[in-house]
Amino acid sequence: MKHHQEIAEYFNRRGVSLIFLLRRNLLQRHVSILANDYDRNTKQLNGTHKAHVHHRGQADVLAQYKPTIDTKLLIAELKRSDKLAADGLVGFKKIRSIVLYYEDVVSNHTKLTDVLDFLKLPNMKLSSRHVKIHTKRLRDHIDNWTDVSNTLNGTQYQSFLNG
Repeated sequence: MKHHQEIAEYFNRRGVSLIFLLRRNLLQRHVSILANDYDRNTKQLNGTHKAHVHHRGQADVLAQYKPTIDTKLLIAELKRSDKLAADGLVGFKKIRSIVLYYEDVVSNHTKLTDVLDFLKLPNMKLSSRHVKIHTKRLRDHIDNWTDVSNTLNGTQYQSFLNG
């Protein structure tokens, strides 16, 4: 976001359109980032780092990692993530764009039709070989769930616990 004005001008000159893919549940986003960072360092899949996988077995290996979340920094991190997304939307508001939420794309495949329409592409069946890594309840993917739950209960982020 440091150079968003220059980037926006470049995008406008080139006729670039933006697709913002955001997460509604910032706690799930945080868990994914921590898990991705862990795998980047440990390379759990035959010494290779993979952020996205195409086989259930690989997803199961990556899903075994349960981060311990620093609850002292958690609310500040969630606020930072929220602000980053809001700043991105404001910083590029003059660019032709569409906002999508990951949760909607996963649960409602008609959202991809919106993307095709936005890109002015013909309607077509889209598919992906991507296999979701974190498929259990959020509580099952966090080592110190009770601490995280206690930290977020009663805050504006309490609803993220239901993810």
